[in-house]
Amino acid sequence: MDKSLSKPTIILHWLTGLLFIGVLAFGLYVEEMPRGPEKFEMLALHKSFGFTVLVIALMRLFWRLFEGEISHVAKLTPWQDMLAKGTHMLLLIGTLLMPISGIMMSVGGGHGLSVFGFEIFAKADKIEWVGNLGHDIHGPAAWVLIAAILLHVIGALKHQFFDKDGTLARMLGAKVKSDDQ
Repeated sequence: MDKSLSKPTIILHWLTGLLFIGVLAFGLYVEEMPRGPEKFEMLALHKSFGFTVLVIALMRLFWRLFEGEISHVAKLTPWQDMLAKGTHMLLLIGTLLMPISGIMMSVGGGHGLSVFGFEIFAKADKIEWVGNLGHDIHGPAAWVLIAAILLHVIGALKHQFFDKDGTLARMLGAKVKSDDQ
């Protein structure tokens, strides 16, 4: 059975993943910067790219709902299937939750939200509980998602070099045959 993926699935996967990893790494870098004008400029970029991740992740979610669940190339044991589905779900939720919690921090902190210079939410009074909730989610979720990304990459490498089942090739657009009939 042919287990090819659609072009939108492939494009949205790589676009979301690479942009998310970049924004996450950039956020960790900015977090370590001393307070000052340069840090605030970098935070503005981080917020803009984070909002971009949210838009693309929403497109990916809607496409996934439209297209349906992606089947595996290889036959997985029940625990592997559960781990794969759990990791994918965590990554999908995380690509939405991280930007949303970042927006909560910014808006809750009274800063509003500007995306590449375009005002999305105007500056307003602080809403402390919203900012605090966003902060409580954003920081810890970053570390959970780093672990999930590493697990996802390790899984892809396992499929490529140990199972040799074509999973990675499929994510790069190749047509592959499935062991799962």
